[in-house]
Amino acid sequence: MALFSTFTLEALVQVISGGPGLGSTEPPIGLYRSAAEIEGFLIACGIDPARGEGSRLPALRGCVNWAARQENGDKLIGRAIEKVADPRNHAREPEKTQAVLDLNLAADGFEVALFGGRAVLRKRGSGAAVVGAISDKTATLDFGTVSQDLDRATRNAEEDPEDAVTAACATLEAVCRSILIELEQELPAKKDVSALVRAVQEPLGLSPGRSTDLLDLIAGDIRKVLSGLTTATEGIGALRTHGRERGHRRIDPRIARLAIHAASTVALFLIETWERKMQRGLPAAAEPPE
Repeated sequence: MALFSTFTLEALVQVISGGPGLGSTEPPIGLYRSAAEIEGFLIACGIDPARGEGSRLPALRGCVNWAARQENGDKLIGRAIEKVADPRNHAREPEKTQAVLDLNLAADGFEVALFGGRAVLRKRGSGAAVVGAISDKTATLDFGTVSQDLDRATRNAEEDPEDAVTAACATLEAVCRSILIELEQELPAKKDVSALVRAVQEPLGLSPGRSTDLLDLIAGDIRKVLSGLTTATEGIGALRTHGRERGHRRIDPRIARLAIHAASTVALFLIETWERKMQRGLPAAAEPPE
């Protein structure tokens, strides 16, 4: 069963082509592409440009519809959606990126989001605001493979939840390693997610018994929340070890999404804490104990 409706395919044709071009009274949603540019676009997506006939728009429509009917049609169309929504296409007109992202995929159960400056097609409900927030943060910071791990996690939440949990765990590990390196702190001997989170808490002033920039009235409550999040990271690390057994899944998509959102929440808080301390110009480890 095809994942993309005829309405989505036609919308994709209009966005790839940029509309009818000369004589049109409506501005193009995306970039206007000539016939030669459309051919290059299709080749880059793995779609045979010879599968369409006629002038510019009918030929493109024929190619897109042909691609959708192939055994790997959903991957071909998904690749085209991500490529046409890539914000690098619209460096001079960034507002066009949002117009392309607004391509209505909801009826087909999909959406396009930006991760690390790249467009990613994903099933609706597989992401959350915090996932997008941490992706935006790490896109401007040189934080290793965080964006790639997040991309992998959200993509695989439905089809491969075990791998999604592994990627969520890797996301948090990468954030912790990056912060420790930025603070010129030694990495722990054991580099699993639990050890890395514990290692980063001390220099960030998040360990029990250290002073914080929080009001006394709420400091204890915040520490309880942090304790719960730390426990959650231990759970994510433990889930990572439970893969398939004799072809049977132990982890379903809702558990994968829980792991993704929990890991992203902790990672975002750690990044924002690190940023706050660096903006003040005070090395976190220099804060005096209570």
